[in-house]
Amino acid sequence: QDLSLNIHSPYYLHPGENPANALVSTVLDPTNYNSWSRSMLIALSAKNKIEFIDGSIQKCASNHPLHAAWRRCNNMVVSWLVHSVSPSIRQSILWMDNAKDIWKDLKSRYSQGD
Repeated sequence: QDLSLNIHSPYYLHPGENPANALVSTVLDPTNYNSWSRSMLIALSAKNKIEFIDGSIQKCASNHPLHAAWRRCNNMVVSWLVHSVSPSIRQSILWMDNAKDIWKDLKSRYSQGD
């Protein structure tokens, strides 16, 4: 069964999903990490994509049957993260390819902010 077609799978992307969407109304700045991360966790959980930032779903080898689905979903989450941070922070994560790595980086840099 193709997990990207199963609406209960984290690999499923709803046709209405858009990489340009901002999932939360508050953008991350150096002072609001705790409230921003809580909002992002709720939004990603609602979209069944939290596994892409918490490490539950790891990047698969390029020859793995789920690699294309992983890449598609990871890129969507990366895009959502990029669109939910301030312009100055955006520049520092723009070239990172893995949503989990971006999440970890933002946490390590800003979790003491508020």
